[in-house]
Amino acid sequence: MSTTDCVFCKIIGGSIPALKILETADALAFLDINPLAPGHCLLVPKRHVQGILDVPADLLAGLTAPFPKLAKALLQATQASGLNILQNTGESSGQAVFHLHFHLIPRIDGDKLGYRWNAGAYPSGEGERLRDRLIDELGG
Repeated sequence: MSTTDCVFCKIIGGSIPALKILETADALAFLDINPLAPGHCLLVPKRHVQGILDVPADLLAGLTAPFPKLAKALLQATQASGLNILQNTGESSGQAVFHLHFHLIPRIDGDKLGYRWNAGAYPSGEGERLRDRLIDELGG
C-alpha cells in the first residue's frame, strides 16, 4: 500500500478529518471512529511505517513518548479505572490498517469488553529451547 492510499496518512495530511487530541513532531493521537469504549483513541507515527517490524528505534521512541501524558488524560477525561494499550502487527493479529498504530482503550469495571487470554504452559525443556532460539535471533 502506498502512503497515498493509507487512511492514517490521509488523516495526518488533513485530507480526512479526525478528532485529534494530541500532536507532536513524531506522533498524532485521535479518537477512533469505531470506539470500543468512550475515549478509545489511536496513536500513530506521522511518518508512514507499516508495522512494529518496520519502525526505526528513534521513531518508535518519539511515537511512544506521549504514552504517560495521553494515558493520564484519557483516564481523567473518561473517569476510567484502567487502560489497555494494544498494537497489532500483521493480518493474523487483527491489523486492518497497515500503518503502525497503538490503540489506547479506557476500561471500567464491568464494561464487558472482555479480553481473551488463554494462558498455557511450556512442556519440559521447551521454554529453554525457545529462549535459546530467541537469544540467537537477537544476535547472541
